[in-house]
Amino acid sequence: MEVEIKLRLPDAAAHRRLSSFLAPRLRRTHAQRNLFFDSAARTLAAATAALRVRLYGPDDRAVLALKRRPRIDAGVSRVEEVEEPLDPALALACAGDPARLGGVDSPIVRLVAAEYGVGGHAAPFVCLGGFRNTRAVYELQDEGLVLELDETRFDFGTSYELECETADPDRVKEVLERLLTVAGVPYEYSRSNKFACFMAGKCFLE
Repeated sequence: MEVEIKLRLPDAAAHRRLSSFLAPRLRRTHAQRNLFFDSAARTLAAATAALRVRLYGPDDRAVLALKRRPRIDAGVSRVEEVEEPLDPALALACAGDPARLGGVDSPIVRLVAAEYGVGGHAAPFVCLGGFRNTRAVYELQDEGLVLELDETRFDFGTSYELECETADPDRVKEVLERLLTVAGVPYEYSRSNKFACFMAGKCFLE
């Protein structure tokens, strides 16, 4: 179970302000391309599951992930997640030929086939599309926290979000809210994950 605090920023100005405030704590920045796969009938989406291939820009690596049964309440996100590395060249090949993903020797692909019947000849994978994300990673050493500040570019707009994975969501949410208040950055609790926004065609959902 992945547990994260997710706080949505209203616009690019808030993102710039927080980026500037956190700049001394910046550790790295990732350029991510996220692609989602399902059957033509959207079998996974109907079961509140998402199969994602994430490609990292200059790092030249890829990760396959299955996320299931997401819940988000008052900015605390919980989702069942399994992930594994994927050869980047193979990931790109599957983007062009989605059905090829069903033949990949992968525990996640086998799980999707066994539990959802997706990926074989009867229900081959199709690519739903995706979005690009620039993720800045910061470290709050005094608090023992790693923060991720996202700028997510959909075809229909751009969203901004601060995230932090944690086993102690109540404490960490207080830390993040205090940090944003001190930085003078407006925010709201995120009400949905990025995949839900992508599927709905909206940068945020009420």
